[in-house]
Amino acid sequence: MVEQFIVAQGVDVPVHVLDTEVGGKCIVLLHGYLESMLVWDEFIPLLSSQVRVVAMDLPGHGISVVQEPVHTMEWLADVVHGTLDTLGISKCTLVGHSMGGYVALAFCEKYPDRLERLVLLSSTPNPDTPEKRELREREIALVTAGKKEALARVAPESGFAPENRRRCQAEIDDLVEQVMLTEDEGIVALLRGMMERRDMNDMLRKSTVPQLFIFGRYDSYIPMEVAESVAEAHPQARVAWLEHSGHDGMLEEPQSVAEMLLSS
Repeated sequence: MVEQFIVAQGVDVPVHVLDTEVGGKCIVLLHGYLESMLVWDEFIPLLSSQVRVVAMDLPGHGISVVQEPVHTMEWLADVVHGTLDTLGISKCTLVGHSMGGYVALAFCEKYPDRLERLVLLSSTPNPDTPEKRELREREIALVTAGKKEALARVAPESGFAPENRRRCQAEIDDLVEQVMLTEDEGIVALLRGMMERRDMNDMLRKSTVPQLFIFGRYDSYIPMEVAESVAEAHPQARVAWLEHSGHDGMLEEPQSVAEMLLSS
């Protein structure tokens, strides 16, 4: 397993990556908003005995650099593409958690030939609702006012099903630390990028890339009625449910998520 900075080909962006290097097939893990590749630390060993695993800090989060005032999902998809080129990976299963799913959707639209499968983990192809855009504007205002700790107090714990919060306190504490270590400019750049993203439902329905949606039954960010409507709107996709998870299934039910990713 190698952890290093590489320069993503074509976009000339330095990216912090972790690569297990061994395996015929490859799974690439994209973290969510206010996370970094550290969120996968305990999860990667559940996959790495069977496949090559790559994780990265998306620019603006972790210790990958902030490049622009707005990090669009399409630009981040270009960074992922350039990272795969630099690592010599021709095809992969791309797994996007939450915001990482938005990046994976943009990648699927631009580079479908590079995908063996697209996996949306606690993520949807829907654009922001007006209410969600308003919430993101409020978060931008908080961060620019130097009050990032307000996000750290609320967001990590909210990602877990109530039944898991006590058991997963160490994981919640790790996520709080990841928020506090994230540069303010990176948070704002990604919030603005998420606000700009398009509706990707038609793209997915027309895509020939195999698709898997994984939803948590107790996800406070993607309520059951929303998840069920997405599943109903995409008969081309396989849909799997985590019966005891909120938004962070890879931390709440890691073994179940790993089995879903490794199944054909």
